[in-house]
Amino acid sequence: MKKLLLGVLVGAVLVGASGYGWLLWYGASSQDPAFFDDAIAAFEAADREQPPPDDVIVFTGSSSVRLWSTLERDMAPLPVLNRGFGGSQMSHVVHFAERVILAYRPRAVVVYAGDNDLDTRTGKTAETVRDDFRELVRIVHAVQPELRIYYLTIKPSKLRWDRWPEMDRANRLIGELAAKDPRIQVIDIGPALLGPEGRPRDDVFVFDGLHLNATGYAGWTSIVRPRLLRDLGASLPSPGP
Repeated sequence: MKKLLLGVLVGAVLVGASGYGWLLWYGASSQDPAFFDDAIAAFEAADREQPPPDDVIVFTGSSSVRLWSTLERDMAPLPVLNRGFGGSQMSHVVHFAERVILAYRPRAVVVYAGDNDLDTRTGKTAETVRDDFRELVRIVHAVQPELRIYYLTIKPSKLRWDRWPEMDRANRLIGELAAKDPRIQVIDIGPALLGPEGRPRDDVFVFDGLHLNATGYAGWTSIVRPRLLRDLGASLPSPGP
């Protein structure tokens, strides 16, 4: 019995060590702007098999977009394309901007990134997120000067609540950029996730306290869809008879 318990203990230590090692590797490797190239190549392969619609609204950014499985239904009748990838940071969206945004000549782009950037392990600051977003705007507007860029604010979450002051500061810095450029719009999704006491609600996240469940996405939809319909709905095709 003692040998069995010792074996179990050793196995648990090895699994924990390997898991920690993987996290260290991922944390370091994912700082490479090209880290998610395979995910982008998969999008391109899917586009060749089934080209996306014209005049689409591209949603891109990190896993909070990638996991939004009901996005197309939630934004109807607006035509949308989900191009969220991995645990991406704003710098990854910048690196792949031509392939996940400009390749589609979109009507508008909705960006959610910055959440992973401000994880304590990256060493990034609110200014880093602001500067990377400003570079994204420059790249996009160099090709489509009038394209509307919607920034979804970094969300308050249970897992990263200790980082919320820096995340809130990044949101405010990007808000300052938007105040000077009518082509940049900020959509604050925070109210859908906060309770009356001003802390993240328990009922809007999955088990990890970071990613959204159906209730969380319904909250985002209640904020994002009316805004996009107000700004872009007039350009929708007229309904048939």
